[in-house]
Amino acid sequence: MCARRRDAEGTAATRATRRAELLSAIAEVFADRGYAATTVREAAEAAGILGGSLYYHFDSKESMVDEVLSTFLNEMWGDYDKVLASGMDATATLRALVASSFKSIERHRAAVVIYQNESKHLAQNERFGYLTESQRRFESTWKGLLAQGVEEGALRSDLNTGLIYRFIRDTVWVAASWYQPGGRLDAEEIAQQYLAMVLEGIQANQHPAT
Repeated sequence: MCARRRDAEGTAATRATRRAELLSAIAEVFADRGYAATTVREAAEAAGILGGSLYYHFDSKESMVDEVLSTFLNEMWGDYDKVLASGMDATATLRALVASSFKSIERHRAAVVIYQNESKHLAQNERFGYLTESQRRFESTWKGLLAQGVEEGALRSDLNTGLIYRFIRDTVWVAASWYQPGGRLDAEEIAQQYLAMVLEGIQANQHPAT
């Protein structure tokens, strides 16, 4: 590899790292103060640079939140797709998806908070149409998995799968509002405790259908 190419690749990697650092800081301030309420100047201050310098990396505040959310969702779906393609039964898949969800929260806590608080408003903009599509896909995936669990006899048939879906969704993802990476319990440990509480209530062998 020639020196010029190595320099170019090194520069690109440095830029990518710097961009990721900026996005992380910006995501935190959007999550804490709200996207609409945060000015570009405040976002720049949170990132430790001048407002004008921020435009060197992003052309608008909209582009910033777009990249924060799309990065989170692309990684989440990449992990989900690996689990769904593994061919496990419904209960094992459910366990793996819950664990994967907590890992997403661990990596993208601020983005999850922004998604929860801002997606309904942002989705009105054509640019953020992927938020609505992701929500539909998420609901379809989880409801389909729960229905599969009932068919396999692993999950209770007397419970409404729509309610179970909403319970799991809200119980898991609301953790982003309080979870702090580096705390006493890591994402995997929290996932296992959540699973113990949730599965105890919905597994067929715990509460046979009447």
